[in-house]
Amino acid sequence: MVYGIQSVIETLKSDQQIDKLYMEIGMSNPDIQNLAFQNRVTIQRVPVDKLNRLTRKNHQGVVCLVAAVTYVKLSNVMADVHERGETPFLLLLDRITDVRNFGAIARTAECAGVQCIVIPGKGSAAINSDAMKTSSGALNHISVCREFDLVDTIGFLQKSGVQVVACTEKSHRDLYTLNNDLTGPLAIVMGSEEDGISPEILRAVDGHIKIPLLGTVGSLNVSVATGVMLYEVVRQRSGNVIKN
Repeated sequence: MVYGIQSVIETLKSDQQIDKLYMEIGMSNPDIQNLAFQNRVTIQRVPVDKLNRLTRKNHQGVVCLVAAVTYVKLSNVMADVHERGETPFLLLLDRITDVRNFGAIARTAECAGVQCIVIPGKGSAAINSDAMKTSSGALNHISVCREFDLVDTIGFLQKSGVQVVACTEKSHRDLYTLNNDLTGPLAIVMGSEEDGISPEILRAVDGHIKIPLLGTVGSLNVSVATGVMLYEVVRQRSGNVIKN
């Protein structure tokens, strides 16, 4: 955590990657705002109470959180995947804000062979020490890409020959129906437990799939749902798909 106007300015000037940048509502600082724009860092306007909860020190209305991981470019990930001769297997997270859920998802994704987790620039969980701990260190072994528009990212993946599938209860397609081929280049999209996947992303993807629920509770925890989705891909890619 870095707080105070000059400290935040120097951090923005450095090579460190910023995970979150909070500024008090109504505050104006052209230096911070210009540097944030140049570095494509989103400023989140918050009440002073939130800043006071983050630190008791003299924050001067601005606090930033330095990323615990180094974000990578999606284009570089795709190039590396193709160079290694692997089939792309990516995970896009739309507005997953709970740090522990994110860490648990990262752990499962790494175990399932996902090559990259893609998160939005705004409205995502901070990758902090709690996320690292919950991931059991998996975030040290899996690439994380931060994109500012997931719809554009989906378009890039589709042009790269990757099928993008959203997991949503709004789908009429059951995950376990025979015509769901998840063996090719693939990106899975998972959404927040509160709001699900945003409508614009649902419109942009190639298809929708739902996990069947047989009980009375209306949904699974998002980290559990992600595990179900990812390991169905693992199952299919291992050659255990039931043929027609």
